[in-house]
Amino acid sequence: MITVTRLNGPAFALNPDLIERVEATPDTVIHLVGGTNYVVVETVDEIIMRVRESRAAVIALSHLVDQRTAGGPNLRVVPSGEPEE
Repeated sequence: MITVTRLNGPAFALNPDLIERVEATPDTVIHLVGGTNYVVVETVDEIIMRVRESRAAVIALSHLVDQRTAGGPNLRVVPSGEPEE
C-alpha cells in the first residue's frame, strides 16, 4: 500500500497494483483500473517513487522469508501436467 493525500481531504492508503495511470493536469490525478479517480496533493514523481518503494519492500520481504526458510520445506507452484516430487 502507498499513502496519498486527497487534494481537499485526509490521507489514505491505496493499493498501487490498481493504478492504471497518473496524470498532472495540473493537479495530480490517479486513475485506477476500476474507473475511480483521485485528485491528490503529491506530484507524479512522488507517486512513482512511492510505488517503487512499495514494490521494492515486497521483493525485499520475499528474500528475507526465503533466507529464513532455507533448508526447510519449500513451497512452489506445480504447473498442470508436471509430476510432483
